[in-house]
Amino acid sequence: MADDPWLTSEQQQVWRSFLRMSRRLNETIERDMQHHGHMPFAYYLILAMLSEAPQQSLRMNELAGVVGSSQSRLSHAVARLEGNGWVRRTAAAGDRRGQIASLTEAGQATLVQLAPLHARTVKSMMFDPLSDAQLENFSDICDTVLGGSPADPAEDACDLSAPAHDPSAARDVEV
Repeated sequence: MADDPWLTSEQQQVWRSFLRMSRRLNETIERDMQHHGHMPFAYYLILAMLSEAPQQSLRMNELAGVVGSSQSRLSHAVARLEGNGWVRRTAAAGDRRGQIASLTEAGQATLVQLAPLHARTVKSMMFDPLSDAQLENFSDICDTVLGGSPADPAEDACDLSAPAHDPSAARDVEV
């Protein structure tokens, strides 16, 4: 029946496998970032997104969209990053309420130090187990599923489909 809301047995199995895979990947990334970076992965993501932004700066509301956070949660995280000297906030020109978050040299140095760890974790857990054909299929599956989703304006702010970073460039990091 076309309008049957229930998952088939096969769909249920795939859905649960996807949830287990996502949970395991997220838990491992979080654990590694806490252990080696002494910060939550969300803080690393803020640093990474600022590193990729023009002049390594974004308006706070744009940054919130890019990292998928509420503005209040982002403000708290940026305050912690400021306390570590990794981010600086300044008033937005011509906007009394707007603020700009900028990556500092110390923040960039921290990011460059942590990026290889993050890349190794993602690579070992998600990509090393896949053959080239599986990787291509997985990419097609992700693109197909995301293609059927409503557009996310935050994705436009930071094009996650941009070409891979040049590992020799100090500014480029893995997300």
